[in-house]
Amino acid sequence: MASGIAIAKADPLPPGDDEPRRPLKRFGGSRLGGLILALNLLSLLILFVGALALNEWRRGLIEARQETLAAQAELLVRVLGDERIGVTKGEPTPSLDPIEASRWLRDNFILSGQRARLFDIDGLLVADSFAVTEAIPGRSLPPARPAGTPPPMVDPGEHTRNEAALERARDALAAEVEAALDGQAQSTLRRSESGDRVVSVSIPVRHVRQVLGVLTLEAGDVNETLDAQRRALMPFALVALGVSLLSSLLLHLFVARPVMRLSAAADEVRLQRARAISLPDLEGRKDEIGDLARSLETMTQTLSDRMDAIERFAADVSHEIKNPLTSIRSALETLPLVKTETQREKLTALLQQDVRRLDRLITDISNASRLDAELARDRPRTLDLTTLLTEIVGVYEAGRKPGEPRIAFEAPAGDHILVVGRDGPLGQVFRNLIDNARSFSPPNGLVRIGLTRDPSDPDRPARVSIEDDGPGIPPENLETVFQRFYTSRPKGTAFGANSGLGLSIARQIVEAHGGHVQAGNRTDERGAITGARFEVALPLASAGRRG
Repeated sequence: MASGIAIAKADPLPPGDDEPRRPLKRFGGSRLGGLILALNLLSLLILFVGALALNEWRRGLIEARQETLAAQAELLVRVLGDERIGVTKGEPTPSLDPIEASRWLRDNFILSGQRARLFDIDGLLVADSFAVTEAIPGRSLPPARPAGTPPPMVDPGEHTRNEAALERARDALAAEVEAALDGQAQSTLRRSESGDRVVSVSIPVRHVRQVLGVLTLEAGDVNETLDAQRRALMPFALVALGVSLLSSLLLHLFVARPVMRLSAAADEVRLQRARAISLPDLEGRKDEIGDLARSLETMTQTLSDRMDAIERFAADVSHEIKNPLTSIRSALETLPLVKTETQREKLTALLQQDVRRLDRLITDISNASRLDAELARDRPRTLDLTTLLTEIVGVYEAGRKPGEPRIAFEAPAGDHILVVGRDGPLGQVFRNLIDNARSFSPPNGLVRIGLTRDPSDPDRPARVSIEDDGPGIPPENLETVFQRFYTSRPKGTAFGANSGLGLSIARQIVEAHGGHVQAGNRTDERGAITGARFEVALPLASAGRRG
């Protein structure tokens, strides 16, 4: 039956590519997962390397600033500790002169942006360069507001916080001075009383070896150094941002858009605008998207093939059912016209034959339609073929009528051949093959069933053969006998005894169990055909489940 819905078929995979190609080495088995991780790690690595480099650069700047201040402070300490300069006075106990110290700490000795403070041996402030400078420290006042403008809101807790910060700054300075009074130079990075970060060095002032006080020299350009560091970090941040944007774009192009295309293609199939998904450009990819595209293409193509098979099956069923119905209608129309009892009996026999044919046809169609569901529902288990065939043969022999063919079963003594499968479907296979052999056998003929092992076939060593003494199968039909509704029969055989579905069902069940079934002929010494022979090959239980 032709379908009015288009079938979009994908390009066939190259030979050997029936299964998705998966690289051996992937991150967690995922190529896309590795790409996403690599892009994210690259962004983090750029920021990390930039932060490390700038941290070292910042540390180097601060250390260089501290060394510069220490050298400058050492020079001032030598001047302040020299009695000839006049800052250190007194015998035998020298001390620092605040007036002379203030003169030496004026602007011509202290660079702009620096602050020098001199403390005596008790840690008390002797001189402060900010107190003797001619420059006015502090920040510029904000522009005046227009008249009538209400004063800005003042946070009640701001004064308390400022006082706490000022106290912490003084404590940090006091700790630095106290440590320097012990005779060791100190270098720190702390906050000043104004809240700014400062680089500070404190050097003991000595007269000979006696500590007279401490000179603290601090520079408040740390914020400028940190601003320079932040500006230097900007290129790294911008590069990391660019990498993140690029990775997002790549993920959109290589992941999001293909998934959207696959979703749209699936919707096309769902809306019955196409019968199969076909995206050759995605199917050629060697990652998860390619695997998904190939899987969807294979799945929808399989569904399309199944739908085609169902349509053909429906057409075949309609044709096969129509034939006996036509015969029955013709016989019923002719029955009132017959005049003799002999003709009436012939028509009645014909009706009975067509009814039996129709009943068997409907039964086999029902079995074929339920086959997939039964195979999916039943769980495979280990079966003993010897026991299964013995029971089947026993049932046939127990119900054999006079004139019907006998059935002989032969199996290796003491050898129980085990397979993994479903006893119901496998039993149906052997019953179909036995029924087929009986229908072609002459009256009182013999149907031979053999069970053996074939060591030459390690995949399917279990062999079951069914032989009859019938007319055999034409060589050109050895494969077509397994097609649905194949009913070509030699002369002399009963018409209507077969529906043409038994062998097709048998092959489908055997292949679902990982085996195969084939047809052949028995011949005598002269090469003449003496009967048909069907052979079923199945894997042993130890070979693993294939159904």
